[in-house]
Formats: sequence, structure tokens, C-alpha cells
Amino acid sequence: MLYLIIRHIHLTCVLLTVTLFVLRGGLGLMGVDWRVRWPVLRWLPHVNDTLLLSAGLTLMVMSGQYPGPAHPWLAGKLLLLLAYIGAGKQALQPGLTRAAALGWLVVALGCVGGIVALAMTRWGG
Repeated sequence: MLYLIIRHIHLTCVLLTVTLFVLRGGLGLMGVDWRVRWPVLRWLPHVNDTLLLSAGLTLMVMSGQYPGPAHPWLAGKLLLLLAYIGAGKQALQPGLTRAAALGWLVVALGCVGGIVALAMTRWGG
């Protein structure tokens, strides 16, 4: 039962992470200075992402599934997570052209899509 609760927390945090990212990216594309206008959008994603990562690591330990040869899908998720963080950071940089910001947003969301696909299929595992 505890595993299911933590999994639910993890999945809820995933939805909130993507929602907050798309919101901040969309506001940026529209030229809205969300950092000044809504300061909560500066710190809330970090709080949520900390909870997301903590829940994910807890699930990993509880299930005994670790990145490596036995669970390559999990290693893929972690690599895509690093790529998402890098692309997302670029996408939300102030001063980017709209085209560059949109490009980085698409790359970051593609990484999220890959993470979800690996999680759902456990391809390679």
C-alpha cells in the first residue's frame, strides 16, 4: 500500500512539473515576465521537483530496481531527465529569441515524452 501511495505522489508531481514547465514556457513565449509578476513560479517548481525526485528514488529502492544492465529503461529515464533539465534550463532563459525558446521547449518536452514512454513500457528491461 505504501508503494502505491508513493507512486501516486510521484505521478502527481510529474503532472505538476510538466504543467508548471509548459506554463512558464508559454508565458515566456508570450513575453510575460513571470519571474517578476508571479514569484511563486520561480520556487514552486523546485519544491515540486525535489518531491518528485525523492518519490522516484524511494520507488527505486522499494522495488529494488536500479539503473544498469538489469534495468536499462531506468538508466534511459535518468539520462533523459538530465537532458530535460538542460533543455528546460535553456528554454526558460530570459532574452532568448522566441524561436530559440520554442525550440528548447520542444526538445525538453520530447525528453519528457521519452521518460514517460520508458516508464510505461519499460523497454529494454
